[in-house]
Amino acid sequence: MKEAIASEWERRLDELLPLFGHRNWIVVADSAYPAQSKPGIETIATGEDQLQVVQTVKDAIAAAGHVRANIYLDSEVRFVAEDDAPGVVDYTRQLDGILYGAGVKHMLHEQIIARLDESGEVFRILVIKTNMTIPYTSVFFEMDCGYWDSEAEERLREAMAGTTF
Repeated sequence: MKEAIASEWERRLDELLPLFGHRNWIVVADSAYPAQSKPGIETIATGEDQLQVVQTVKDAIAAAGHVRANIYLDSEVRFVAEDDAPGVVDYTRQLDGILYGAGVKHMLHEQIIARLDESGEVFRILVIKTNMTIPYTSVFFEMDCGYWDSEAEERLREAMAGTTF
């Protein structure tokens, strides 16, 4: 990150990312995303461009090494009409470019929020609000282990099968 000119939210991301592991979340949210009251959820308002913030968060996670992200987008955004939310078509096109190859999953907004709420019961969440004024544009980064994947976990569990402890 650009240390000399890092903003407050970038400094906070730099502080938290080494602490975060699988099951922590980072949400890059639109300007109407609500401040949540759970103690483990921290919200920062940036006033900055959402696409720029998404790129910075994605790059920071990729550089961290100890984590990777499962990325979720609201399914609803693909149905928001340009007449109702000017700029949505251009936004989704640019976002697709930023997230190309990242294996993005689309889910209904309420399903993502339910997963986020469940994780928030035990794990910390960082919400980074932007100046975005188009609905259903938040980008949800669910942290996962960067050096261990589900296939390795499955092999481990198979090797342990039948063992008593």
